[in-house]
Amino acid sequence: MGVFILTGMPGAGKEELVSVAKGLGFEIRRMGDVVRAEALKHNISPQDQGVGKFAHKEREIHGYDIWAKRIVPLVGDGDTIIDGCRGMFEVKIFRDAFGELVKIIAVHSAPSTRYPRLVNRGRSDAPKDLKEFEERDQRELGWGLGETIALADIILVNEVDIDSFKNEVVKLLKEIKR
Repeated sequence: MGVFILTGMPGAGKEELVSVAKGLGFEIRRMGDVVRAEALKHNISPQDQGVGKFAHKEREIHGYDIWAKRIVPLVGDGDTIIDGCRGMFEVKIFRDAFGELVKIIAVHSAPSTRYPRLVNRGRSDAPKDLKEFEERDQRELGWGLGETIALADIILVNEVDIDSFKNEVVKLLKEIKR
């Protein structure tokens, strides 16, 4: 069993890594899924803009590591990718729970690569312009994401086409799968 914390800036390629990992039999636990499920218990629709506010309020009430604490019991005995980790305060929860089984995988891409990816994937949270993209980056970095990326055990640089990146991911995940 290995617990692999996936981190990286928006548009770096985390979703592609998760897709490949699923195909290789990794369990996937998304912190966002836990947030949405908990929001639903409080009558907040998963599609509601209020989910982000709810997540932030829960952090203020219960501590910034609350979402990590809530995902720990959901980790099974198989190799698991935990997606959505923002800061080392969350990594600490996972290391306290799983010890040396925890490794951080960071996916990195330059802002000049990530911005068009985010715009072109057409999701509702896509930045409207470069200013909004930069503001989102600063918000993510303010949560400690930069430190988590900097302290990663494994860094995958994604400045290649999608097929080449997926091939790199397959190679890496086959190496680390226990």
